[in-house]
Amino acid sequence: MALNLKEIKSPIASEMEEFEKKFRASMKTKVLLLDKIMGYIVKRKGKQMRPMFVFLSAGTCGTIQESTYRGASLIELLHTATLVHDDVVDDANYRRGFFSINALWKNKIAVLVGDYLLSRGLLLSVEHEDYGLLKIVSTAVKEMSEGELLQFDKARHLDINEEVYYEIIRQKTASLIASCCSVGASSVNSDAEAVERMRLFGEKVGMAFQIKDDLFDYGDEEIGKPLGIDIKEKKMTLPLIKALSLAPWLEKKRIINIIRNHSENNKKVKEVIEFVKKSGGLEYAKGVMKKYFDEAMEILETFEDSVYRNSLSQLVRFTIERTK
Repeated sequence: MALNLKEIKSPIASEMEEFEKKFRASMKTKVLLLDKIMGYIVKRKGKQMRPMFVFLSAGTCGTIQESTYRGASLIELLHTATLVHDDVVDDANYRRGFFSINALWKNKIAVLVGDYLLSRGLLLSVEHEDYGLLKIVSTAVKEMSEGELLQFDKARHLDINEEVYYEIIRQKTASLIASCCSVGASSVNSDAEAVERMRLFGEKVGMAFQIKDDLFDYGDEEIGKPLGIDIKEKKMTLPLIKALSLAPWLEKKRIINIIRNHSENNKKVKEVIEFVKKSGGLEYAKGVMKKYFDEAMEILETFEDSVYRNSLSQLVRFTIERTK
């Protein structure tokens, strides 16, 4: 049975609606240009997976309260700030089918908007003395930055092994979902042990989520992501890392040469995709993804059964079974 986001969201539907209003209010400003840009950011919201993880984690651990809304807003504000800055760094004109802020208002304004979002998040926490939540989210932003920089550094030499790859995705992707889950748990006054369990659950989900994203590069299904985009961007993903580790020296040299010098050539990129498929790199990555998924579910089972826990379980399945 195909999982439906609307059904998954049902236990927190009214909270999500209320969150929308509170989040919009938290972005209000008297500066006309900034208000216009904030309105644009709110309008182009995606599936809202991050606040869903916050609210469902909170419901699984206790009773959703005001601090849960602030925690979800904090994550959205700080994460949106990093995305706005990312688009400047990547010189990207689009994000999820919408024009990026830098494409519409240029880099200088985009950087200032990112700074503004960051400060709004910090103020929201400080004004309500949510220092525990601020620590969780700030740690995630720090890790995401470190992960990006580690990836940049390693991409120059194309020398990423599995261990380094796991560290990059743990910092870049898993730390954010981990922070959503621990913010949810922390916002309902859960004890430190429950917050840590929830954080670890989110981290495992994030690892599985990123590996799923890596698999999209090889086009097994109809997807929104263009085929071979990671290879073109010289990103070393798990299927490729595994395939290279199994290849004879000469073949490995040839593939690395294509990635380093011919990644703009579609025919050559297809060669790399075929090489990975033949080597069993995809099957290996799927196995690792399943391992993280199973470990996440095992941790989730340690929490008391509830509609929230059930929806959280379905949300994890949705992230792993998605086709785009």
